[in-house]
Amino acid sequence: MPERRHPAERLPPAATLAEARQKAEGCRACDLWRHATQTVFGEGSAGASIVLVGEQPGDQEDLAGKPFVGPAGRVLEEALTIAGVDPARVYVTNAVKHFKWIPRGKRRLHAKPRLSEILACQPWLAVELSRIGPRVVVCLGTTAARAVLGRPITLSKFRGQALRTELVPAVFVTAHPSAILRAPDSASRARGRDRLVEDLKLAAARAR
Repeated sequence: MPERRHPAERLPPAATLAEARQKAEGCRACDLWRHATQTVFGEGSAGASIVLVGEQPGDQEDLAGKPFVGPAGRVLEEALTIAGVDPARVYVTNAVKHFKWIPRGKRRLHAKPRLSEILACQPWLAVELSRIGPRVVVCLGTTAARAVLGRPITLSKFRGQALRTELVPAVFVTAHPSAILRAPDSASRARGRDRLVEDLKLAAARAR
């Protein structure tokens, strides 16, 4: 039986980002689509110099069909503003395009994606990066870093370093905004925001 090709691999070489987004709406490369409302593709300028990659959509993103519109998105937006990053320079997406969750009463709680699910979405991320051609990618968390770099890394070892891939000349790793929100107290959250801002400033300087 012949191996099934990934939907992203069936895109014409000249396909635009908008055409890739439309194709991704029907992606069935893994089973996460079965319990998600919709595919949540990236958003922003196709000519962005910076791409921000998160882990996966959350509850609000799944319902809205847009990345980073929930609480973590507000933390990220605030950090970008403080860092002086023009939103027109940024494209925002996730390593995994469907919301993975577990039920808790009437709530849907985030569940960490498996490696197989990250790999199933990797071709879509590759399409986004190849069409945009950013100078810098900022990985928000280690799941995003695993998807972009193709290997597991630790934040403590690689934070602040400019890494490379075939598609991107500089990759930085920072904490996901949701991790900042989960910090145990206000002082810890403030420190997390400050470090995120510093990481975004570093990325913005490299993207000039």
